[in-house]
Amino acid sequence: MRSINTKNAVVHFNENIYNELNAYIKSSNPSSIFILVDTNTHDLCLPNLLANMESGDTIVEVMEMPEGEDHKTIDICTGVWEALSEYHADRKSLLINLGGGVVTDLGGFVASTYMRGIDYINVPTSLLAMVDASVGGKTGVDLGVLKNQVGVISEGSMVLVDTAFLESLPANHMVSGYAEMLKHGLIYDKNYWQSLINFEKLDLNDLDELIHESVGIKNKVVSEDPTESGFRKILNFGHTLGHAIESYFLGNADKIPLLHGEAIAVGLILESYISHKLLNLSTNELQDITQGLLKTFTKVDITEDDQKVIIKLLKHDKKNSHGIIKFVLLEAIGKPKIDCEVSNDLILEAFTYYKNFKTT
Repeated sequence: MRSINTKNAVVHFNENIYNELNAYIKSSNPSSIFILVDTNTHDLCLPNLLANMESGDTIVEVMEMPEGEDHKTIDICTGVWEALSEYHADRKSLLINLGGGVVTDLGGFVASTYMRGIDYINVPTSLLAMVDASVGGKTGVDLGVLKNQVGVISEGSMVLVDTAFLESLPANHMVSGYAEMLKHGLIYDKNYWQSLINFEKLDLNDLDELIHESVGIKNKVVSEDPTESGFRKILNFGHTLGHAIESYFLGNADKIPLLHGEAIAVGLILESYISHKLLNLSTNELQDITQGLLKTFTKVDITEDDQKVIIKLLKHDKKNSHGIIKFVLLEAIGKPKIDCEVSNDLILEAFTYYKNFKTT
């Protein structure tokens, strides 16, 4: 499968990845190699990586962090920084991040800040990380329940996508990554959206091609606007409300935390409804989006009290400017518009639409 060149790195796929990794290690000659894993990827993915990686005489150390979004914190970063220092990592060391979005986001941030920056490679093992964290160089951690509040934009040396890792991924995590792929279709390519919508009929060969296309879409967007000063903001469709919902469920002891894609799926529907009211997204397309998402994603119970707290959390969104909350909305599928202002009343109306929608 053809590699994709990003602004400062290359994304390699499947059969190419270990040849590319070993060639990179040989040519860059790192002083030491560190592999960051979580408790799941340590058992399920690390043996395959180690069996295929040729490190020669270079020292290889494995660092393990706990699994899950609630461990995407500065405290965990501090532990990894201290481990790197304890094992005498220097500016010629290489960090390989083997895991889902938590590992690649946190590991990328650690590498970008340790000794003011060391080389790193991401090996995403979840569908979400493959199609979302693989391109763009966004690294960082959460601040309490607030998503990705601390971080930097800094691309690694390469990304290695091996879809064989998906065979061990739980079904709900597969579906979580699917939300980001659907978003790529909604903001960029209606044909891609339509090819995705029958998710249950796809086999692994179909998925390989769709992952490659999703990475390609994100790369095209990021290449036009690496620092998110304008056009790149379209990638945040569904995320203004989606992140607030995710944060609320993560920080509320009475709620079962939502996976990222589960929260984003709700955000996609809510922001599509807002698009219908403000930008005249057609009734047919709103219906298609809502039906398509609810065919795969279970509806989340969000009470009126929940909604009020979620709206308050919007003030922490990184897209805000001068205290004004900014949304990405759709004029049509594949035609987004950035920097839209939305009233709280319309947000509440969108929640009502979501709650009352009946699937057919």
